[in-house]
Amino acid sequence: MEDRPIVATQALSFAPVAGWEQLPAGFTHRDVAGAGVGADDRVYLITRGDHRVIVYEPDGTFVRAWGEDVFTPRTHGLTVGPDGAVYTTDDGDHTVRRFTPDGQLQLTLGTPGVPSDTGYDGRNVATVAKSGPPFNRPTNLAVAPNGELYISDGYGNARVHRYSATGELLQSWGDPGTGPGQFEIPHGIGVLADGRVLVCDRENDRIQLFSPDGAYLDEWRDVQRPTQVFCTPDGLVYVAELWWRPGQHSYAQGDIERDQYGRLSVLEAASGRPVARVGGGPPGSPGSFTAPHSLAVDSHGDVYVAEVTHTFAGAAGLVPPETPTLQKFARQ
Repeated sequence: MEDRPIVATQALSFAPVAGWEQLPAGFTHRDVAGAGVGADDRVYLITRGDHRVIVYEPDGTFVRAWGEDVFTPRTHGLTVGPDGAVYTTDDGDHTVRRFTPDGQLQLTLGTPGVPSDTGYDGRNVATVAKSGPPFNRPTNLAVAPNGELYISDGYGNARVHRYSATGELLQSWGDPGTGPGQFEIPHGIGVLADGRVLVCDRENDRIQLFSPDGAYLDEWRDVQRPTQVFCTPDGLVYVAELWWRPGQHSYAQGDIERDQYGRLSVLEAASGRPVARVGGGPPGSPGSFTAPHSLAVDSHGDVYVAEVTHTFAGAAGLVPPETPTLQKFARQ
């Protein structure tokens, strides 16, 4: 990929960083399902294909890998908490886990291999007939400023679960549907500095906003199939947005008739107003994406975008095997 600025707005632009990831000899990975950044700007990736967490220095130098015997092939999300704890979601075995930065397991939420009863048939998300307790294919986790945990539960459920910092279930909310407080794949989640909870309601093409105790507040509609959010201290919300392909169906737009390619959007946290867009071009073109699935932003404003390229498009022959599954963009 060519190193050149990708102009998003006159005030905010990014440049792709070619060759950032320095995998050691003998290592490979396919899709990158989740990304997180620690306080030291170390980058944590949870991958599919080899089902492990890989850790890098900010310059892309390999640090360590762990979790090879822990995860299923359906790893889904990764979040690094303010204290350095690494949280993972695995929708293949219906669990959320907390690890130390070097991979020591500290906490498991959910019973491995045991989904809650929602009517979900294991294949078609439209079969989710009712909401249920934790978990049925959970998707992502966010850590609130007070240390509480919010989990989107996701493919086989239509709920958000709120936990104490030590792992006690405090509250759940949400049902299948298109109305306020309802979800069609709650896929990503974040918490703003003021405590508002952002939920990526993927197939409804919106981000819903809630109070810390789950009261519906608002929704942001100027997004496309949002998969994950990352909230930064400068009052911005970064959003990973998935590719809509012709023949698919959005609950907000109806049947999709043209390609709406994946992109990265940057929104004002106060209003949801877009201040930057990156991508939106065909997969493989400079500065564009195939299947943005997660993202993280470091202390310099550089963005790491994780993509499930092969799960989403490669297996269908829509992109060549060498299409990226991780991209870094340097804020200009």
